[in-house]
Amino acid sequence: MRRSVHERGTELFLIVRGSGGSACHTLCDTLIRAQMPAIGLGTFGSDHVSDDEVAAAVKEAIALGYRHIDCASVYGNEDSIGRVLQEVLESGERSRDEFWITSKLWNDMHGDGDVLLSCARTLRDLKLDYLDLYLVHWPFPNFHAPGCSVDSRSPDAVPYIHERFMRTWRQMERLVDMGLVRHIGTSNVTIRKLELILRDARILPACNEMELHPHFQQPELFDYLCARGIQPVGFSPLGSPHRPERDRAETDTVDIEDPVITAIAEAHGVHPAGVCLKWAVQRGQIPIPFSTRRRNILSNLEAVASDPLSAEDMAALAGIDKNCRLIKGQVFLWNDDQRWQDLWDISDGPVIQDHSARGGRQGTDTEEEQIENEGSAVRCSEVDDPAGISRDNGR
Repeated sequence: MRRSVHERGTELFLIVRGSGGSACHTLCDTLIRAQMPAIGLGTFGSDHVSDDEVAAAVKEAIALGYRHIDCASVYGNEDSIGRVLQEVLESGERSRDEFWITSKLWNDMHGDGDVLLSCARTLRDLKLDYLDLYLVHWPFPNFHAPGCSVDSRSPDAVPYIHERFMRTWRQMERLVDMGLVRHIGTSNVTIRKLELILRDARILPACNEMELHPHFQQPELFDYLCARGIQPVGFSPLGSPHRPERDRAETDTVDIEDPVITAIAEAHGVHPAGVCLKWAVQRGQIPIPFSTRRRNILSNLEAVASDPLSAEDMAALAGIDKNCRLIKGQVFLWNDDQRWQDLWDISDGPVIQDHSARGGRQGTDTEEEQIENEGSAVRCSEVDDPAGISRDNGR
């Protein structure tokens, strides 16, 4: 019997370390198990789709069967999406626990006290009491004006500074303690940064959102995440054909025009986009495609729920990786004379700053005392699925 797309979701685990802060974590540390749907709807309108159009796409997607919506405060449309979610939930046709709602902390809200403010604003705009997943959108506080050019630079931009990021992460952990967020995660990070984060975090990231499509498979990072129980979520799963002009380069390739993909698509009787999505789900990542057209929204959902690719198809697709990063992030660089590779730790320069004086879980004594005093250093023996969302259906 064919499983529905909801039953084909991925199990996530919320890992909270005790005060000992071991560098390793096992299933003994598991507190919450949740089911994340195998495909989501992205909501970034690529600077050319209006808020109302995005909200209409969310409404259409929910009607067609989507239960996973990927949002972000910087997209500027959470209030419009929230009205749709409110309408759906107040109708009584769907309940809150049927949905997986993700949002993201934008770069200008990394400061002390800002994380709670940003999360509270997102919850207000989305008309929700909690988020299933809250991500740090980028690992540094560098931001840009909407619609800026690729040469734009913020005068306050800095490289990744681990101590600064961990102050932000401590606030993310507090959101879990407060029940405002059920899982937290990272986005647009590298292995070098994750090694530091995993070393020092009390609550480990449940997901990492990253660019993933057949021409940019990131196998090393993908395998690193899977080996550590961190779920990869892939944005631009179709090769982002409608991405902003600032994210285009002459050397970019087009996934859905690749002859391997088009041949597999023809054999399966689907659009090449469907092949990209089948590949993503069968590989083990969660794609979050965006479209405003009902036909595309439906076909994307159907692609991952039926007619899987063969082992031969998957092997052929593994062989077309071109290491073609489309979202290079130049606007987040901190010097005018830099290359985008500096953002991704593939440059010769010092792109990471870590001045930790000791190994293991970092943080000031005051922070650790506050965590202990407030009872947020929870051990798995003391908790029995506090969020009430454990499920055991699907893979």
